Amino acid sequence: MRVYDRDDQLAYEEEALSEHAARSAQSQGRDVYEEEDYLRPCYQRDRDRILHCKSFRRLANKTQVFLAPEGDHYRTRLTHTLEVAQIARTISRALGLNEDLTEAIALGHDLGHTPFGHCGEQALSHAIARYRGIDPCSTAAQHLFRHNRQSVRLVECLEKDGRGLNLTWEVRDGIFCHTGSKRAQTLEGRVVACADRIAYVCHDIDDAERAGLLTENDLPLAPRELLGDSSSGRIDTMVRDICAGSAEAGDIRMSDGVWDAMMRLRSFLFESLYTKGDAKEEEPKASRMIELLFDYLVVHMDEVPEEYLKHDADHPDVQVADYVSGMTDRYAVRVFEDLTVPRSWKGVMTRAH
Repeated sequence: MRVYDRDDQLAYEEEALSEHAARSAQSQGRDVYEEEDYLRPCYQRDRDRILHCKSFRRLANKTQVFLAPEGDHYRTRLTHTLEVAQIARTISRALGLNEDLTEAIALGHDLGHTPFGHCGEQALSHAIARYRGIDPCSTAAQHLFRHNRQSVRLVECLEKDGRGLNLTWEVRDGIFCHTGSKRAQTLEGRVVACADRIAYVCHDIDDAERAGLLTENDLPLAPRELLGDSSSGRIDTMVRDICAGSAEAGDIRMSDGVWDAMMRLRSFLFESLYTKGDAKEEEPKASRMIELLFDYLVVHMDEVPEEYLKHDADHPDVQVADYVSGMTDRYAVRVFEDLTVPRSWKGVMTRAH
């Protein structure tokens, strides 16, 4: 047995990967120069840094779709992230792309998500807008806080006590571009963007069925007939379609029919699950709590932990958003209760008796 060091792995990438893959040896590098690792190429190091960082661990206690669900089998932001990584790696391996880069982007893509999912993201945008004197209902206000930007901010300057993780440019580009209209510069980043959509469409349906909010028969008929009648079947159909379409196009592509079917399911989820229904009953409370936390902390900056005050000293709203967005669901509730719920005067009551 021998040790296959970094040079061996770079040679393997050069020989085995597709001509379209992002090779570690051709990375645009890091903002701060570092000596190369003896064993690991740069994207593998990035993957490991993300996996070991604090914001990754916090994903275990952040909402995916259902707020504080009673049950052990509903997705959290962490399990969603792992499922995205699995789907993305499957596609990348089939296309001869760089799995280390793909996995690093996938594991980091949701690090900046707020507590309570997308309603927390919207609540922070509204709170920042009010602080800046912008109409909270305006289009501009809706984009003041975006989780993809916050994910990049975490890895660039908030993690490791304000030093950041110093990741490669390709990983940061893929994290930023996993959502929105801007496409990643690498095919690996584009794979993650597709895998993210596949994962949340299929798995959110699965969770909604488990919760008794949907049945297979409630789903639109045409997408079901094309994609399949189970979560695993739909994933398999879409992954196969991406692999075939991408190999033919030389870019990451779904066929028009499968893409349209996936987007019809996505639209159905927005209409029936994401924006209304039993799963959303508690979201107004979560939104108000996030806004009240922001409003309190932005005028009590002494209660913001020191690690969030090392950047943007002239922008307390940014510092508070960094702190609040990093909270897990249960920690946000605990901080809110500490600030707003009176504590029992047990000692006084004991002396009185």
